[in-house]
Amino acid sequence: MRFDTKAARDVAVLLRDATRAEILPRFRRLAAGDVRTKSSPLDLVTEADEAAERMIEAALRARFPGCVVVGEEATAADASLLAKLADADLAFVVDPVDGTANFAAGMPLFGCMAAAFVKGEVVGAWIHDPLGDDTAVALRGEGAWFEDAQGHRFADLRVAAPVPMGRMIGAVSWGFLKEPQRSQVASRLPKLAGIVNFRCAAHEYRLAASGHAHLLFYNKLMPWDHAPGWLLHREAGGYSARFDGSGYRAAEHVSGGLICAPDQASWQEARDTLLG
Repeated sequence: MRFDTKAARDVAVLLRDATRAEILPRFRRLAAGDVRTKSSPLDLVTEADEAAERMIEAALRARFPGCVVVGEEATAADASLLAKLADADLAFVVDPVDGTANFAAGMPLFGCMAAAFVKGEVVGAWIHDPLGDDTAVALRGEGAWFEDAQGHRFADLRVAAPVPMGRMIGAVSWGFLKEPQRSQVASRLPKLAGIVNFRCAAHEYRLAASGHAHLLFYNKLMPWDHAPGWLLHREAGGYSARFDGSGYRAAEHVSGGLICAPDQASWQEARDTLLG
């Protein structure tokens, strides 16, 4: 199917509804038992994540009958869900609270993300900011934009103009790299003009897609973390590829790294500087 602006608006509305119903009422009100660890002490889940994902999944299935929904929390319980993305006529990945560590700590920097797939290709993306109450939206081949709570498109998104490495601002996530690459990348960060680390891919992608940062660098590539932002960045005019230069396929790739930059030349300079 082809996603149109009406369908895109409907998804933005249901993400907003879920954040208002299940996420914001729990912000800074989580009890000790409402926060748990999953794969590691840094991998958290809260009652808000699970409740919002259930609500979003139900709303997507009602709006798009027969669709496949692959949520971060559902996949933690059943990893086989990931395999459904490649062949489904219509599928969605959902990250109900991206930046869960920030959310659990009462830090106001988290987002609600979703991406639509048709036969393995990402065709729609949404990154909602619950506190700012606006949504970054992208449709494949139709651009990327911000829309407000009333659905008004108030700004088109465009990546920053290319600059040399020494003038780049970047979000570089080096923590999931293995040695010796981990130390290598960390040692080369001073070659950039500045580094940000929001502990929240949702806001890092929004920052780059709106032209306020030049470089994004990630190693671990779970689709709910990166499919929405990757399409947003691409539709805002950016260039991206995995560490080896191959194209990123969100339905297939969960490793191999990803670098996003304003253009291919900037990507190559960043890749050579950090990994060469």
